[in-house]
Amino acid sequence: MAVDRDFEQLWADLEPVGRSSSSGGYFRQPWTTPESELRAWFVEQAEARGLVVESDGLGNVIAWWSPIVRDVLQDKSGTEPAKRHGLSGVVTGSHLDSVLDGGAYDGPLGVVSGLAAVDRLRERGFTPSRPIGVSVFVEEEGSRFGLACLGSRLATGATTWEQARELRDRDGVFLPDALERAGLAGGQDQWNVRERVDCFVELHVEQGRDLVDRGAAVGVGSAIWPHGRYRFDFTGQANHAGTTRMEDRHDPMLSYAMTALAANKQARLAGQRATFGRIEVAPNGTNAIPSTVTGWLDARCESEEALATMVAEIERLAQERSGRDGTSLTVTAESVSPAVHFDDALAARLSKVVGDAPVIPTGAGHDAGILATAGIPTAMLFVRNRTGISHSPEEHADMADCLAGVEALADTLEELAR
Repeated sequence: MAVDRDFEQLWADLEPVGRSSSSGGYFRQPWTTPESELRAWFVEQAEARGLVVESDGLGNVIAWWSPIVRDVLQDKSGTEPAKRHGLSGVVTGSHLDSVLDGGAYDGPLGVVSGLAAVDRLRERGFTPSRPIGVSVFVEEEGSRFGLACLGSRLATGATTWEQARELRDRDGVFLPDALERAGLAGGQDQWNVRERVDCFVELHVEQGRDLVDRGAAVGVGSAIWPHGRYRFDFTGQANHAGTTRMEDRHDPMLSYAMTALAANKQARLAGQRATFGRIEVAPNGTNAIPSTVTGWLDARCESEEALATMVAEIERLAQERSGRDGTSLTVTAESVSPAVHFDDALAARLSKVVGDAPVIPTGAGHDAGILATAGIPTAMLFVRNRTGISHSPEEHADMADCLAGVEALADTLEELAR
């Protein structure tokens, strides 16, 4: 089948971009050279297929398969919302950015599969009666500016440009400056995605072992667990590591370390998820007791009540430890996302379309969750990850499973775009 070869070639095109020669992981942070190269590659591939490409000032992109879309986009005089002109439809896609030292499949698999699904539908001779779009949303991981799904949040209005423009990366670069350096207009040219998307289906590599345990290549998403990112700022007293007696110290590293252990224990007891995966220390010297330690907690639970309870208990234990260490603690919720339940009827419909695929929840956040929260009928397809590992160079999906995902996505788009 030609689509098999096309998919493999598309995947081979992406393989070297942003890959570390030492770890084998990927560094495709938003509005950096690797991510910009991938976006340009996507536009080139879309145009080679005769798709009509539109993008906004953030770098969000949709490539449309529909003659009516070309006419609307070429009519620059129109001032009414795009949806009134028929410029909306069934959209699939994902993201191209990665976490630091991430895996190859998280995000790009959904984008490549979207292009390959269009190829498959054309191979079948299918003509959509509704426009089909393949999308790329920017800064899904939040790996540069700290707010996950930033592109889709801005496109749905979940986050305003006034809020986003104050975001800074680890080097102190403000978001508007990063966009300007990437040649993008920013908030002056921003989508309202509700005018473009009638229905959204995101294909994504599974970030766990559910499908492995079930022996299924493809699954349908039912829900996303509520989750949040919380900054723990511990403040102590900098001092000499060699001359300060242990009993005279006010060491914020101790407060942080015990908090990380407490988070692990609380999550295990509750059967939930809690991770301190990022830390910053000042002055960060080998022979100095720190003055400040900042750690970021990623917490995910099966319910919003469980999330609030677990985070509150971790904070209580952290405050108690700070009191014993003579340090102080401030906790800031940087982002909290409620539970997302995908359209039940749509999930059941897709499960039948792709051969009674299992319907499963996920603890990972996705652009699909942001669009669902905005009231757009949304579904997800998951492709089996043989390792069960994600956000790591060990993330992997077999080619046969990837192609099964393309077939499932093509079947889904054909069903929804009739």
